[in-house]
Amino acid sequence: MVLSLSSQNVIQYLQDAGLCSSEDGASKESELPDRSKNFNLLVNLVDNRKLLVKQERSNHHDGTPHEFFNEWLFHQLLQQFPVIGNISAIASLVLHFDEENSILVRNYLSDYQELRNFYQKTDIFADDIASAIGTTLAGLHRATFNGREYRDFMATAPAGQFRYHFYNPAQGIESIAPEIFGMVPTEALQFYTLYQRYESLESAIADLAYEWNPCCLTHNDLKLNNILVHSRWQQLDNCLVRLIDWKACAWGDPAFDLGTLLASYLEIWLSSLVVDSTLELEESLRLAVIPLEVLQPSILALTRSYLNAFPMILDYRHDFILRVIQFAGLALIYQIQDKIKCRKDFDNADMCMLQVAKNLLTMPEQGVQTVFGITQPEILKPVAKVHKLPQPEREKQLVRLYYEKTRLRGC
Repeated sequence: MVLSLSSQNVIQYLQDAGLCSSEDGASKESELPDRSKNFNLLVNLVDNRKLLVKQERSNHHDGTPHEFFNEWLFHQLLQQFPVIGNISAIASLVLHFDEENSILVRNYLSDYQELRNFYQKTDIFADDIASAIGTTLAGLHRATFNGREYRDFMATAPAGQFRYHFYNPAQGIESIAPEIFGMVPTEALQFYTLYQRYESLESAIADLAYEWNPCCLTHNDLKLNNILVHSRWQQLDNCLVRLIDWKACAWGDPAFDLGTLLASYLEIWLSSLVVDSTLELEESLRLAVIPLEVLQPSILALTRSYLNAFPMILDYRHDFILRVIQFAGLALIYQIQDKIKCRKDFDNADMCMLQVAKNLLTMPEQGVQTVFGITQPEILKPVAKVHKLPQPEREKQLVRLYYEKTRLRGC
C-alpha cells in the first residue's frame, strides 16, 4: 500500500528515513503551492535546516514511471562521475528518493527565490543574472558533451521497465480526437484549428524533429520558475543561480534548453501585451507594458555568455542560433497548450503568442532580429573562437523519409 504523506506523518517518515532524529523535531510544516499536481511540504527543523518533501500524487496506480526517477538519476550521475561533480554547485541535490512511494526529499534553498517571481516583483532584468544563467547552462552541456558514458547512464530505466530511446521534444501538438470537445472550451478549439491550418508551421516542426541531435545532458524544462537566483546576487561572484526540478532531464539537444529559456523571457513580453480586437498584432506588440527592448539585453547577455562558455557548439552545429530561435517558437506553442489544459482558456493574447511562435518557427532568420534586436553575425562577433570539432561524414543526395507537409502529431 502506498504511503500518503501529510503534515501529520511527515516527521515520522523523515525520522524513519534517517533524515532527522527525534531530537531534531520540527518548528512547523507548510504546504507549498501545487504547481505540478504533486504534494509539496516544506519542513522547518529546529536546527534551522529546511527540507522540501515532494510526493507524486497522480501515477501511483497506472503503471507509469515515477516522474521523480529522472531527478534521482541525475543525482546518481553526479555521484557516479565525480569529474562532472562541479555541476552539483548549480543544482539542489537530492537527499532521499523513495521509489515505492514516489517521495523525493531535498534541501530547501532559503537564500534563493524563483527567478520569475524575482522579475515580477522587481522589474530588474540585470545582465549579470542572465550571464550567470548562460554560463551555468553551458557548463552542464559542455561537461557532458558527446560523453557516451553519461548518455548510457541516463538511459537507465526504473525497475521493471524499459527505455528504448530518449524522447524527442520536437513533436508538435498531439493528434486531435473527438474527446477534446469535452476537455477544452469552445474558444480554445480555435488554437487547434489555427495550428492545423498553418501547414508551414507543421513542416517547420517536422524539420526540427528530423534534425534533432541529442549530444549532451539537457534539463528539458528550463523555464524561469525552474531557475533560482540568490537573494544577495549583487554581492556574489558565483553561485548566483541554481537549476531545480530535474525530473525531465535526459540526453538531448542543447538548442532545446536554450530555446525554452529564451521563450520564457519572450513570455514576459507577450503576457504584457495590450490586446484588443481593434488592434493589429504589430500595434499590440509595440504597446506592451514590458517592451521587448527591455528584455533584449538580458537575452543577448544570456546567449553570449552561453556561447563563450561553450563555443564548440557553433562548430558542431553551424545553424545552432537558428535552431534555438525555432525551439523558442515551439516552446511558446507548448506554453499555450499547457494554459489551455490547466486554465481551460485561450484569448487574444494567446492568439498573438501563437503568431509570434509561428514566425519564429517558419522564419528563424527574421526571428533572430526580432528576439535579439541585432543580426546573427553581430551576436557571434564577440564569441571566443575554438578549433573545429571533427564532423561525421554525411551522405549526399539523401531523400528524406517524409513529405514537407507531414504531421508529427501523435508520434
